[in-house]
Amino acid sequence: MVRKRRKKSKNYFTQDTENAIVLYNNTRDPKRRSEIYEREIHYAFFKLTENIIHTFKFYHTDVDNLQHLQHEIITFLLSKIHLFNPDKGAKAYSYFGTIVKRWLILYNTKNYNKKIKKVSTDELLKDNSTHYYSIEDYAKPKDDLSQYIELFIEHVSENILDLFPKKNDAQIADAILELFRKREVIEVFNKKALYIYIREMVDVKTPKITKIADKLHEIFKSQYIFYLENGWCKF
Repeated sequence: MVRKRRKKSKNYFTQDTENAIVLYNNTRDPKRRSEIYEREIHYAFFKLTENIIHTFKFYHTDVDNLQHLQHEIITFLLSKIHLFNPDKGAKAYSYFGTIVKRWLILYNTKNYNKKIKKVSTDELLKDNSTHYYSIEDYAKPKDDLSQYIELFIEHVSENILDLFPKKNDAQIADAILELFRKREVIEVFNKKALYIYIREMVDVKTPKITKIADKLHEIFKSQYIFYLENGWCKF
């Protein structure tokens, strides 16, 4: 009887990985630390970065090989590994996954902004391959939009409990407004990256975020059209 080849486990980041990270942090001998990292931690970090890059399509890079990018992220993870403390309740997988996602959000935003400066307007209009959301989607002219956004943020912030009576809904709406408040730093995001950002501020599922975002979008769009036509808001 021929035995079937045992499949490799898909669980690359296990409790054993977390235990190895704790052991690594508690070990002072450099040689021993290196052995623990190479044998128990490196592969988990490599797969973690690989999966997050592809799952959330963080493809705006300034490197030719994604593995080079992964090594950059892993280097950053190693600079933060000593901060992990299981006694605070966080699991290693979630803790380091959050670090990777935040690093990639900032990295991709920076590189996307570099990219749009290098290509012509015609090329951007022809590019339908990747869908991005910009706070300036309705910008004509930009000065009007900037002024309107300030009015929109002020109105929703002051009336947030009237617009969203449920506490959880109001928290989600405020998290979305925070993206508007930080729009000069966070200009363009992959849609999935936006949802990551919001979920880290408010612990809710994606459909709930979508529901609140849709309501805000309707308020924003309808009032902005009125603002462009009349020069004032009826908030």
